[in-house]
Order: sequence, then structure tokens, then C-alpha cells
Amino acid sequence: MRAMELQEVGGPLQFVERETPVPGAGELLIQISACGVCRTDLHIIDGDIRDHLPIVPGHEIVGHVLASGLGVSHFAAGDRVGVPWLGRTCGECRYCHAGQENLCDHPLFTGFTRDGGFATHCIANAAFCLPIPKEFSDAEAAPLLCAGLIGYRSLRMAGHARRIGLYGFGAAAHILTQVALWQGREVYAFTKPGDVQGQAFARALGCV
Repeated sequence: MRAMELQEVGGPLQFVERETPVPGAGELLIQISACGVCRTDLHIIDGDIRDHLPIVPGHEIVGHVLASGLGVSHFAAGDRVGVPWLGRTCGECRYCHAGQENLCDHPLFTGFTRDGGFATHCIANAAFCLPIPKEFSDAEAAPLLCAGLIGYRSLRMAGHARRIGLYGFGAAAHILTQVALWQGREVYAFTKPGDVQGQAFARALGCV
């Protein structure tokens, strides 16, 4: 397999070749078709958040299953799947028991604490992979695996409010705006002073 690896904080990604990994129990080997670039990838490269290096960044992954490990029954070879930021949780801490897995005390994160998608192949925990509907192309689906997920989680937490305010108008907000408008809501975008381009983009999508 081939990958782009971060070997030192602030350094450029380095091209490397490795043996293609073998999936363990509960895991999938995925041939990657597309991987988005998220702001969190830049935080990792810049050292704003740190863990072990080297690491292959990338956590908005779309690809096809090549092989599965023992115990995987809900995905088969050839299935198209998405791999998000949250790569594994402990299932035992108070957050996992409360249905707040994103706050798990002992998680693994794709592209941060386990190798991610800036590569030809990756290993992922099958329980944290998602089937990708055929209506989306690989490139269209990739941003939904981070920006789309966190945006939709926020929208659910807002309940049935008719008016929604979004602070900052980046990847998550512009996806969330389209969903909220489709639901018949009014969306107000809050941007940085002077961000004329962002303001115009928000209005072009239908923000009030």
C-alpha cells in the first residue's frame, strides 16, 4: 500500500510504501476511493493536538471493503463504506453508557491515534463504519463523514426550533444549512467581521 505520512509536527507529508495490513477481529481492510481534508487534519499537522508520530492523517474516508476479520457479519467484500473520525470507543465509561460515545474516555481516532485515509488502504473497526448510499459519489460522501456528522448532531440537539443560528460558516455549517432549509427552517449565519466571501456564500445557499 501507499500512504502520505506525517513524520514530524509542522513537516510535509512524506510518501511511504508499506505492506498492506491484515484486518483483525472486528475490523475491515478498505481500499480507499476518496478522503476529504478536514480542519482537524491541519491541527494534527500543526501540532495543535498531539499523539504519537508517524501517523497517516485523514478521517473522511470512502472506500470499498477488500477483506474482513473474524466476527464481521454486516459488511462484505465489495461493500462501499465510510470511515469517520471516531474509530473506536471503550464501551465501558460513563459517556459510552450514556449514549455519548463521542466523549469516550478511551477512544481511537481515525487519522490521529490510528492511521487514516491519506493512503490507498486502511484498517477500520467495522462497528464504526457506515454504509454509503448509492446516491452519493465518493467525493460527495467524504465530507459527510465529519462535517456532516457533527453538523447533524448539533441540529438534532437544537430540537424543532424554526430559527437556527450558526456561528462560523465552514464545512459543517454549509452542509447543515442545506438540511435545515430543506426542513423548512430559517438559518442565520454568523461570520467573522469582513468575511464578505463567507457572507455571500451563506446568502447564496439561502440563509436569512
